[in-house]
Amino acid sequence: MRTRLSRPHAPRSALAAAVAAAATLAVLALPQQAGAAESSPVGFGAGTTGGGSASAVTVSTLSAFKSAVTGNTAKVIKVNGLISLSGQVDVGSNTTVLGVGSSSGFTGGGLRLKNVSNVVVRNLQISKAVGTDAITVQDSTKVWIDHNSLSSDRDHGKDYYDGLLDVSHASDYVTVSWNTFKDHYKGSLVGHSDSNASEDTGHLRVTYHHNWFNNVNSRIPSLRFGTGHFYDNYVVGAETAVHSRMGAQMLVENNVFRGTSVAVTTNRDSKQDGYANLRGNDLGGAATEVSQTGSFTSPPYSYTAEAASGVASSVTAGAGTGKI
Repeated sequence: MRTRLSRPHAPRSALAAAVAAAATLAVLALPQQAGAAESSPVGFGAGTTGGGSASAVTVSTLSAFKSAVTGNTAKVIKVNGLISLSGQVDVGSNTTVLGVGSSSGFTGGGLRLKNVSNVVVRNLQISKAVGTDAITVQDSTKVWIDHNSLSSDRDHGKDYYDGLLDVSHASDYVTVSWNTFKDHYKGSLVGHSDSNASEDTGHLRVTYHHNWFNNVNSRIPSLRFGTGHFYDNYVVGAETAVHSRMGAQMLVENNVFRGTSVAVTTNRDSKQDGYANLRGNDLGGAATEVSQTGSFTSPPYSYTAEAASGVASSVTAGAGTGKI
């Protein structure tokens, strides 16, 4: 019979302290909740601060909003309530536009960011922008579009409304995160024309993550010339989702597609095909049409892509207004 050597017992107080310390370490080691709102953008738009710590001004009328967003000094504008407008309102540089609560924003028209830099647009409902985009980003850099709810309807022809979010004319360093895109034909166009290579080449770097595209027909997104990272998005009910064209490079990673005909294509509707790399996606039976595998596999920024298995629950819980 073997005899076990006895070990000295630690005092109860020491044991309690050790258990408490281990519990604390375990809590600290837990990852951030997937749906938790970031305080700053992840992706190509990293470093965008908008109005920063400028004192906020709250507006509830169109005239007050137009006045508040003019100019390039640092400013934070809070939109309280739903404001009707026609066409678009231009937003100046170094600006944060932030909706109050879950149902503030604009209907009938949208916002334009043209020849500006360092702009944040968060927590706004923008709906039914007739004949124009809900948000246009044109010849602008350092832009963060986050936790907005963008929508129209599909009761009219596909050109009755324009895009929900279009990025063009050599815009650069843009992050589109935790938004809902709903009930629309043409979701998000990046690069407006096959003929704009001289301006767009080397620009149009855009990250899309944790967005929910629900009943959006196509352009999720459609990207010409630029570099796109599309990860952890939830796409439901699309005809054609991710579209890489005119030599664009797309990394399509850990997304979920449901009720979608073509998840990714590189060979439609343009004079030249695009490139795409796919990894970790749940295609849900959707087809892929990848004629050229791309070289863009490692984005030049830090990020953590959650597995596709968790994307639908985290995105439906965390995307859109009222979540920050």
